[in-house]
Amino acid sequence: MAKSSDERSLPELVTGLVGDISGLFRKEINLAKTEASEKMTLAMVGVEAFAAGLVLAICAVGVLLAALVNGLAAFLVARGMAERNADALSSVVVGVVVALVAWGLISRGLNAIKGEKLKLERTSASLQQDAKIVKDRT
Repeated sequence: MAKSSDERSLPELVTGLVGDISGLFRKEINLAKTEASEKMTLAMVGVEAFAAGLVLAICAVGVLLAALVNGLAAFLVARGMAERNADALSSVVVGVVVALVAWGLISRGLNAIKGEKLKLERTSASLQQDAKIVKDRT
C-alpha cells in the first residue's frame, strides 16, 4: 500500500510531483503529435482535391481556347476567308493573345516577389535599434 501524503517526506513529494509533471508533459506531447497527424491528413486530402480541381480547370481552359479558335475560324470563314487560312489565322490570334496575357501575369508575379519587396524593413530596423541599445548599455 502506498504511503499517505502526510507520511511522505518533502523529497518524496517533490520526486512524485516531478514524475507526475513529466508524465503529464509526455501525454500532452503525444496528444499534440496525434492531433497534428490528424490535421495533416485532413490538409493532404484538401491539397489533393485542390490539385485535381486545378488539373481539371487547366483542361477546361484548353477546351475553351479550342472553342474560341473554332469560333473565330467560323467567323472568318463566314466573312469570306478560306477555311485553311481562317483556321491558321484564328490559332495564331488566340495563341498570341493568350501568350500576352500569360506574359503579363508572369511579369506581375515576378515583380511582386522580387527580393526588395520581401525585405522585412520594420523588423530589420527594430533589430538594429535593439542592438544599438544593448551596445550602448554595455
